[in-house]
Amino acid sequence: MTARGAGARLPLVAPAAVGVAFIVLPLLSLLVRADWADLATHLAAPVVGQSLRLSALTTSITMVAVWILGTPLAWLLARSEHPLTAWGRALVTVPLVLPPVVGGVALLMTWGRRGVLGGWLESTLGVTLPFTTAAVVMAEIFVALPFYVISVEGSMRGLDRRFDEIAATLGAGPVRTFRAVVVPMVLPGIAAGSALAWARALGEFGATITFAGSFPGRTQTAPLGVYAALERDPQAAIALSLVMLLVSVVVLGALRSRWLR
Repeated sequence: MTARGAGARLPLVAPAAVGVAFIVLPLLSLLVRADWADLATHLAAPVVGQSLRLSALTTSITMVAVWILGTPLAWLLARSEHPLTAWGRALVTVPLVLPPVVGGVALLMTWGRRGVLGGWLESTLGVTLPFTTAAVVMAEIFVALPFYVISVEGSMRGLDRRFDEIAATLGAGPVRTFRAVVVPMVLPGIAAGSALAWARALGEFGATITFAGSFPGRTQTAPLGVYAALERDPQAAIALSLVMLLVSVVVLGALRSRWLR
């Protein structure tokens, strides 16, 4: 780079540095303010263990549901040429931009005791979903599914359609083609989408607290545990935050070959 070129870029350095500092400094503050000497003790606090175990359970169930629901949905969106497909794709991606608390209200209005479907469930089957562990899973699916679908659809859309034709000439039906040809070829996209969806489910707060509440051991996931511990035991909140920060770094590391180059 010439001296003239470097000088021309100097006016951009200051705002760029401020942008980096704005993101990095709060993360460094977590590391600075953590009580490293007693970190193990803080991680052993009941709120930390309960919320992490619940998050591990609910996000695992969420990912199974996301795989089952999202993979066929991504395939249909990738291969459909219907004029309404674009609208279907837009509806699927709405939770990406919808405020999470609005998603929680929407879930409550659908599955609550006086909701569109929740009232029927309670009166007919005696099933009440809000403020239960099942509600946590539903909230996580609501926010995580679009991340998975968008990632996997992009991989599927890039597949050569001739593979479908070759499989058909060999006698494979659409379901077998999807299972034996499509899925193995887009495994990197599925892995990336799974990582994004799992991380989003793990970090979900707004929809969860609105639809499921924050009851220790039942609906208080890791983000809700951080919020609850911040008032009673700030060091426990910092310790739990460090765990979630570590998870975020691991997810980014897993995705480095796909997006970070």
